[in-house]
Amino acid sequence: MRSMFRTLVPALLLALPAVAQDAYKIDASHSEVAFKVRHILSKTPGRFSKFEGTIVVNAKEAAKSSVDVTIDANSISTDNANRDGHLKSPDFFDTAKFPTLTFKSTSVVDKGNGQLEVTGDFTMHGVTKKITVPVMALGATKDPWGNVRGGWEASFKVNRKDHGIVWNKVLDNGAGMLGDDVEISLNFEGVKQKAEVEAKK
Repeated sequence: MRSMFRTLVPALLLALPAVAQDAYKIDASHSEVAFKVRHILSKTPGRFSKFEGTIVVNAKEAAKSSVDVTIDANSISTDNANRDGHLKSPDFFDTAKFPTLTFKSTSVVDKGNGQLEVTGDFTMHGVTKKITVPVMALGATKDPWGNVRGGWEASFKVNRKDHGIVWNKVLDNGAGMLGDDVEISLNFEGVKQKAEVEAKK
């Protein structure tokens, strides 16, 4: 009986279907990586135009989902050529030495109603810090060409000084010309890839 049980259980486990994980490749032409930082009193907006990444969704086990994004630091734009050049210089991003910003998730928690809590390693200016990002999953649907597309959005802050970007000028009132907190806004639309990602063991 025991011998039969040992033979039957592994066979049944192999027969169970694996939990499907769908990989979505970020469509940069329908997505945005934007930011704002205080300049004296108002906030100056900017964006990165080149980025890529993959969002893996496990509908049944959110903990097995993941996010991996790479941003081209040289694609920074604030619609001002002189300012953009300064931002690429060693005073700020030092893009010659640190050409990319990256985020790789280490955990995903489903908070309900489409809200996710994504924790991971964020690397900017060569410095990696663990951050937690609140993400809203907007769902998935077919586009007119038969592709399945998913959507996600997130807003959060990072302190630039935590990543060694400390350049500033002191105003007459003693305050810094630039704020330390950078407000980041992400809007991602991804295209589901044809092959399913094998469920993590």
